[in-house]
Amino acid sequence: MANIIRETANGTVVYPISDALLKKRMLFLTEQVDAASMNSLLQQLMYLEQTDTGEEITLFINSPGGECLSGLAVVDYIRTMKSPVRTVCTGLAASMGAILFLCGTKREMLSHTKVMIHDPSTHNTFSGMKPDEIDEQLSMLRETQQVLCGIISDVTGKPLKDVRRVTKRDSYFDLKEALKFGLATGEYSG
Repeated sequence: MANIIRETANGTVVYPISDALLKKRMLFLTEQVDAASMNSLLQQLMYLEQTDTGEEITLFINSPGGECLSGLAVVDYIRTMKSPVRTVCTGLAASMGAILFLCGTKREMLSHTKVMIHDPSTHNTFSGMKPDEIDEQLSMLRETQQVLCGIISDVTGKPLKDVRRVTKRDSYFDLKEALKFGLATGEYSG
């Protein structure tokens, strides 16, 4: 972890660079989306929402994605916030990382970054499961697919059938393609 070292009247002060960036309302998602990373992100969003309600927050994203339910909890919270959240893709915003990217009121990308969208998947092998249990898992997966495709459709303005056609496989978008499809709103300029 990088630190900032400052000389003050009281001596040398060392603090994490992340603390300085948090003061500037800058947050980072640079790991897999899971319960722990989303809990940390939620806490930071809640803190910033309470400290200067209505002031813009910038969320930098370079994430391979991960758990849908954990990520959707953050999506739901961002939608309730009075502070606008600007999202910036700084590498790859994939899968649930892409859905979080889509929450931004402004969605910006660095020139050599990618956004990847696809249908949700399960890591369940169905080994030892009964037919009704498999049906229940598939039903939950289809429900999640509807939610995620709905978010993509709402943000991009694309009809659900077009979104479903694109999410059937891993679809990567560079800046130009993301702008054309409606995933991004611009190139990041600082």
